[in-house]
Amino acid sequence: MKREGWFAPYSAAYFWRFVLIVLLGALTVFSASSLMYTSGFLISKASIPPENILMIYVPIVGVRTFGTSRAVIHYVERLVGHDTILRILSKMRVRLYHLLEPQALLLSSRFRTGDLLGMLADDIEHLQNVYLRTVFPSIIALLIYGAAVIALGTFDWAFALLMGLYMLVLVAVLPLISLLLTRKRQSQVKQQRNRLYQKLTDAVLGLGDWVISGRQSQFVDTYEADEQAVARTDSALRRWARLRMFIGQAVVGLGVLSLLYWAGGQYADGAIAGTLIAAFVLVVFPVADAFLLVSEAVERIPQYRNSLERLDGVEAAAGIAPQADAAGSAEAAAAVGAIQASGQACIELKSAGYRYAAGDDFAVQGLDLALPQGRKVAVIGRSGAGKSTLLKLVQGVIAPTSGSVTMNGLDAAAYGERIPQLIAVLNQSPHLFDTTVANNIRLGDPGASDAAVRQAAGLAKLDALISSLPEGYDTPVREAGQRFSGGERQRIALARILLQNTPVVVLDEPTVGLDPRTERELLATIFEAMAGKTLIWVTHHLVGAEQMDEVIFMENGQVEMRGTHAELLATQPRYRKLYELDRPGQYLDAADSG
Repeated sequence: MKREGWFAPYSAAYFWRFVLIVLLGALTVFSASSLMYTSGFLISKASIPPENILMIYVPIVGVRTFGTSRAVIHYVERLVGHDTILRILSKMRVRLYHLLEPQALLLSSRFRTGDLLGMLADDIEHLQNVYLRTVFPSIIALLIYGAAVIALGTFDWAFALLMGLYMLVLVAVLPLISLLLTRKRQSQVKQQRNRLYQKLTDAVLGLGDWVISGRQSQFVDTYEADEQAVARTDSALRRWARLRMFIGQAVVGLGVLSLLYWAGGQYADGAIAGTLIAAFVLVVFPVADAFLLVSEAVERIPQYRNSLERLDGVEAAAGIAPQADAAGSAEAAAAVGAIQASGQACIELKSAGYRYAAGDDFAVQGLDLALPQGRKVAVIGRSGAGKSTLLKLVQGVIAPTSGSVTMNGLDAAAYGERIPQLIAVLNQSPHLFDTTVANNIRLGDPGASDAAVRQAAGLAKLDALISSLPEGYDTPVREAGQRFSGGERQRIALARILLQNTPVVVLDEPTVGLDPRTERELLATIFEAMAGKTLIWVTHHLVGAEQMDEVIFMENGQVEMRGTHAELLATQPRYRKLYELDRPGQYLDAADSG
């Protein structure tokens, strides 16, 4: 399925607006040139005592007309241009959001948060500038170039060709040299700024850890060093920009001298009136201004290319699941409706395997797992064992490289953006938005009533907390939920999940960072509130494992041990050792009861 480009659709949709913008831009330059021409003629004519005031009345009117029209036309050009580009920018941002939002899990696994932030902040802006600062100025310069050569050709074709060579240096030669010299540095600046985005994002998300470790000064030093590297590259670009401007102005000066010499010769030969010498010379300056913009416009091309590559990369990654969803959208919609009506979701993995790139080792391989409605499974294992990949397969974020992953007989990946209607996720760091407690809970179902919100909060055992708040459910949670402790934030997120009311819930280490007592209390609330739902609980710890129907231990992408908690305690020495190390008190109790 061929993806749309980031230019062609908008260029086609706004073609006639683009034509109008270019014509208005050309008319702006024409009005500026005409203003200088009539001004030069008027000054020269007025210096000679006219036989009649009417002899200079026409150029006076011309100066007034072109002076006013230049400002008006330029204003209209900017108005139409920015209106058009802001419309395109709005559509681009909506398109990017539609790419990011449905496939957030997939994209977050392939791109760093700083990269996504860079795309939202910079890349779309760069594509906006393609039109305003590169395409339109370049086309206008080419139109003026052709018109100038033709206009001079009506007087002297040999001189017109000479001036054409001068102008060609400004329109083509200097921009090409500028592009070749700055392309690498432009790319470096873009990459360095991306790294700054990534580092700043990591610092903000891990601000507490930096402060606790007492290494905030180290972060500031490294960040400032990276900023200085960007500043050095920027400085080199600015030095070239000044040199480029000097070369351009030197070419313009040479053109002025050549035109002055030619006009003087034409006057000596009686071909033109002496009053036209100043008129011809002054026309050079507004025309040259249009040509000098081309070099700056062309220099931006590497930035656009880099932005396009990143946006295309995100679109390619996000396009995997949407294409599968489009292929069977009707079937997926019917399956979702059937599951919601019956409340029964059966997940099944058969010899499922996945590797992230051809030639890589399998992240998971040979997974067999049946999850009828209501089954509770704990998945344990060290970091890198394949737990996160297993969750992505179950959620349809990625399609298995081998084997199959289905929900009620339909490939999990085919559900696409509908999967949140069936599977909810409670992770270790749920985000609370800077709004009220009720609004944060209602995120699970935006159309839920106040009574439903209170019911979900009650199931999450939030009654006492909310009753203690100054404004109850209308109390602001503050930025990132700073008003509440870790356990309280998790309970608000749990209420959100309960309100979402999906048949399947994924618990992705929701108790990490909590103290043992809070962890036990939260898990007890989760297991009680989630009665009847299918639970897939990913954890490093074994607390609560005895309440699971099955415990799966993963190692190197494969299942090393599986069974009930009691069976594994009885038959697997390694599991007993892990349980003893993780929960020594519970292990002794279990051993005594055995």
